[in-house]
Amino acid sequence: MNREQSQPEGEGTAPIVVHRAAGTGGRRVSIRARVAGLAHSDADLIEFLRRAGLPDAWELLDDPHWVDWQDGRPHEYGTG
Repeated sequence: MNREQSQPEGEGTAPIVVHRAAGTGGRRVSIRARVAGLAHSDADLIEFLRRAGLPDAWELLDDPHWVDWQDGRPHEYGTG
């Protein structure tokens, strides 16, 4: 996924969604509506994004055009 070519076009279209914390800990991550895995830390999230072709993903985590942190505070992966 090339960052320039894949940048979202409109509001509410963040291609990366970090869902609410699971009862057992961690947060499900979806990239372009496909489940990438269960992240327990930013490092896990970055690895999912790296595998999806975004090697500079650290820069994207706090950009709401790229990442939609749902039902919880960004960068928190607790048991909710």
